[in-house]
Amino acid sequence: MKNRLLKIAASILAGALLLTAMVGCTPEETTVTEKVTTTEKSTETIATTQTETITETDDTLNIAVSILPVADFVANVGGEHVEVTVMVPPGYSPHTYEPTPNQMVRISEADAYVKVGSGVEFEESWMSDLIAQNQDMTIIDCSPGVDLLGSDPHIWNSPVNAMQMVENIYQGLIDIDPANQSDYQANRDSYLADLQALDDYAHQTLDGFSNRNFIIYHPAFGYFAAEYDLTQIPIEHEGKEPTPQVIQDCIDKSVEYDLNYVFVAPQFATSYAETIAQEIDGQVLYVDPLPATYISNMRSVVASIALELE
Repeated sequence: MKNRLLKIAASILAGALLLTAMVGCTPEETTVTEKVTTTEKSTETIATTQTETITETDDTLNIAVSILPVADFVANVGGEHVEVTVMVPPGYSPHTYEPTPNQMVRISEADAYVKVGSGVEFEESWMSDLIAQNQDMTIIDCSPGVDLLGSDPHIWNSPVNAMQMVENIYQGLIDIDPANQSDYQANRDSYLADLQALDDYAHQTLDGFSNRNFIIYHPAFGYFAAEYDLTQIPIEHEGKEPTPQVIQDCIDKSVEYDLNYVFVAPQFATSYAETIAQEIDGQVLYVDPLPATYISNMRSVVASIALELE
């Protein structure tokens, strides 16, 4: 056991060096602000903290959001009436990201900001600064009606929660742009049907297996696990890198539950997951908790986790 823990400690040191190098990187200015469009229709709802009615119905609304999944929701509900700016760009974590000066300029031009509202660290750290940059923009909160699981902010990774978030977004858009309510309503209804089909697919794919456990580096799928009666076993706890003992505990649980996969988000270093996978003679699989295209990605997540349950 002592030799094994020493081996794990060496792997952790290597992973820490890699993670330090990644954190030191900053995105190019040309990729910081993402304008999101989508061919998937979506519908969502929003609760507003302040409202400004748009009277010129042919004007496109400039909507800023924190993360890519919410951008997809807004783009699907808003359709041709919205242009969406994402603050946390692809490949970066909302737990650590800091906005650039160019993004702050975009915020100053926004008609509304759609926040997750569940305690995402980016919003906890930066929301007051974003509002100070543009006190006239409407704030739309995705979280009303969603039951929070402690301090876990990843509410969007449950398709059922996504339906409530879409409803909140819809309400926010019709508050600031009532002239286009019929378009928003049609988009919402179409996308809610797609989300219901996703939820049905998840139940059909995941229900019935005796194993209900999966191991993942960053615990971003707690709401997904709760929705489908699964147990998420995290390697990372409270944003802290795992100790050798935590790594060993994950190895022991993998053996206990006969697990063959270790799931990793592309926004995080893989060295710890690779260490566990090597010890259990398993594989590392990627699941994205921050997708640009929500429904297709979540279907992929369902299929990947089903591999572990078989």
